[in-house]
Amino acid sequence: MEFSYHLDPADLQEYIGKVFGNSYLIANVTRMHGGAQKVVYKIDCSNGFSCVLYVWDLTMNYFQEEIANENINAQSYGSHLFEINNRYLTAQGIRTPACHDLNKERKCYSFDYALVEYVSGHKAEVYFQHSDLRVQDQVFQRLGDMITRMHGNETHFYGKPDHGGSNAGECYLLQMENANMQLAYASQHIDSIRTNQSRLLDKLYELESRIEPRSRYGFIHGELGPDHVLVTDDLEPYLIDIEGAEFYDIEHEHSFLEFRFGDFYRYLKNDNLDPDRMLFYRFHHHISLTSGGLKLLHRGYPDQQFAKDLAVHHTRCALQFIED
Repeated sequence: MEFSYHLDPADLQEYIGKVFGNSYLIANVTRMHGGAQKVVYKIDCSNGFSCVLYVWDLTMNYFQEEIANENINAQSYGSHLFEINNRYLTAQGIRTPACHDLNKERKCYSFDYALVEYVSGHKAEVYFQHSDLRVQDQVFQRLGDMITRMHGNETHFYGKPDHGGSNAGECYLLQMENANMQLAYASQHIDSIRTNQSRLLDKLYELESRIEPRSRYGFIHGELGPDHVLVTDDLEPYLIDIEGAEFYDIEHEHSFLEFRFGDFYRYLKNDNLDPDRMLFYRFHHHISLTSGGLKLLHRGYPDQQFAKDLAVHHTRCALQFIED
């Protein structure tokens, strides 16, 4: 057995023993791929037990530059955000893998890490192609019910559950600021964005000007694509990658769900959404994902084709706003 991960093998075994007991002996450690902001490993023990190791190593975060500059990406990274959101979602009955232990001591290592429940199953996107329509109905209806319950947790302030109402102003203004930054980055690398940068900015401000004030916010995941939902063999959905969850305009979530789930959004939709916010956030997502794809491409993300396709697709979507 070959070990290759962040913790020294002896330290990891000691940690496992401390949390679960000395009879839990590590048999195998496997890197789980796909994350852009934290490193994830599956740990299998000789007694048949499995769990997951989360590592928040900033040096391996593809958006470390943005986090260092404290822009909007900093709102979705770190063990503290995982801890408070895990606690909040669990208390509200929203399924997410349980946190067995979180280590923030930084005595031996320069990063925080945690042991988290291993949820056996598939990501929700697998069920897009499922042959049994009754199974599809059950999976996505349950997910829709979960999202409705989560969004139904409302408060008069936006931000993280531990902010206690300290955020003033309108939350969509954060997305205005972010869209400006992401558009500036994309314009350096994509000719069609650079040529149309002024028109794209004009459209952004036009959409923003239509939005009416609001003082109630629902709890959202923040990046709820089908790759951030695990479905168990019992067809129960679990939310993962929850660091970005917070109280916010639920239209931010629904405008993302709409294009990430495609035809299956019919199970998730909400008939009481603000159409002006939906359009504004949809446009923002396309700009942000254009830039995000480029950054993954430029910073060595393992799946370069995915990063390239992400930037190309959302460039096309963003430009469509000024063509219509």
